[in-house]
Amino acid sequence: MNALLSVSDKTGIVEFAQALHALGIGLLSTGGTARLLQEAGLPVTEVAEVTQFPEMLDGRVKTLHPKVHGGLLARRALPEHMAALKEHGIDTIDLLVVNLYPFETTVAKPGCTLADAIENIDIGGPAMVRSAAKNWQDVGVLTDASQYPAVLEELKANGKLSDKLRFALSVAAFNRVAQYDGAISDYLSSVTFEAEKLSETYVPQRSLFAGQSNGIFTKVQDLRYGENSHQQAALYRDLCPAPGSLVTGVQLQGKELSYNNIADADAAWECVKTFEAAACVIVKHANPCGVAVGLDALGAYTKAFQTDPTSAFGGIIALNRTLDGAAAAQISKQFVEVLMAPDFSPEALEVFKAKANVRLLKIALPAHGGKTDWERGRNAMDAKRIGSGLLLQTADNHEISLTDLKVVTKKQPTLEEMEDLLFAWKVAKYVKSNAIVFCKGGQTRGVGAGQMSRLDSARIASIKAQHAGLSLQGTAVASDAFFPFRDGLDVVVDAGASCVIQPGGSMRDQEVIAAADERGVAMVFSGVRHFRH
Repeated sequence: MNALLSVSDKTGIVEFAQALHALGIGLLSTGGTARLLQEAGLPVTEVAEVTQFPEMLDGRVKTLHPKVHGGLLARRALPEHMAALKEHGIDTIDLLVVNLYPFETTVAKPGCTLADAIENIDIGGPAMVRSAAKNWQDVGVLTDASQYPAVLEELKANGKLSDKLRFALSVAAFNRVAQYDGAISDYLSSVTFEAEKLSETYVPQRSLFAGQSNGIFTKVQDLRYGENSHQQAALYRDLCPAPGSLVTGVQLQGKELSYNNIADADAAWECVKTFEAAACVIVKHANPCGVAVGLDALGAYTKAFQTDPTSAFGGIIALNRTLDGAAAAQISKQFVEVLMAPDFSPEALEVFKAKANVRLLKIALPAHGGKTDWERGRNAMDAKRIGSGLLLQTADNHEISLTDLKVVTKKQPTLEEMEDLLFAWKVAKYVKSNAIVFCKGGQTRGVGAGQMSRLDSARIASIKAQHAGLSLQGTAVASDAFFPFRDGLDVVVDAGASCVIQPGGSMRDQEVIAAADERGVAMVFSGVRHFRH
């Protein structure tokens, strides 16, 4: 049995090769890998000795040869294949260990030149991987160091690899080549080509929207069903998920997550992690039905729950602080589908032992910084499938501060009202359009979501507050888009609002501003809207 080893990432390769040698497997290698194994005292035959052709073109050509690919592709069960090998003096290669040039990590480095990117496009590696993976019935192909232990275990136990493992390795190999080619295509088709600037030191500009989209997703699990029981579904994640995203979480207990659980959990988690203070977000059918900040997890949850106890029944709860025993005891009194937090105290876990069906998700909050603007934009893409197409956009992560707000009325908001307006605006970004959100004291008081008419959203929000027994007097109201007429403003003021935040930009802005002055309320423009469809 012969093994060809040629790796860019040398992690564990010496130990793996030593184990192969101990099993009597012959070792072939190339370039730096061969030198490393020779320095470790292993008997290694360089591929150049087998091909009788030296590596050339700075290593660009070294394994593209019939004596390599013939040894990988020959079907052992076909006499004519084996006769052809014998005629041409080609030995079989039964195990291929290759990981590819580090293209992805190279282009992720700030200041990566086009020349560096091109030079890190592997040619011989993917060619060998494809040959070995195609001939999986006879050849085992390894493309990652994590595969070494399983291969050694079978070789030591049986002297060969099982069909099941060889097929699994083949699938992983084709997946890796697809990922690699997708990364190259994504990079090259995002480059803004400027021929007059091409040089060895040229660092290209890149578009966020590549000429071809090659998103790669790995299946996490099949789901029991989709949005409805007659639909099939599965959960996939990005090949390299962003830190702090829902798919990086660990489920500590509870039933399997459903399609709707995951969609709602993502909405809750994306909202709660935007707050710096201790916060709680309760979501039902993709809309926040209660959001609040407090001194701790218990305080934030208590206020969030008060917004709409009826809708919170069977909801999704997200916290941006460790769930402690006190908060767990209070939350456990209601019916909750999913509960998310950065961590859970032992006391909290003990509380929910008695509610084994409740799904507990532990998700680390993301660290900020350390990425280029291009990487942040590319990693935060929103996608929506349409018939035979795909809509891509950068994430709606626009944040505003007090200095961004423009007061357009005679009445000036107080500092406390300004804080409430900013809070309401942050929540409105996560409410389905048309969105109207009443807030006061770091707490939602009424949420109107997903209506065809902004007027209806305003009415629903006030009805919700009335049903929850919450006063809307002196509240701040956020509207995710401008008021096209004064009637929507009149509804929220009649309900008790003392100040309003909206984007502005309507043909009737002056009419709405005049109405606010007439009603004696303050109004500020954010200058940006937050549609969410």
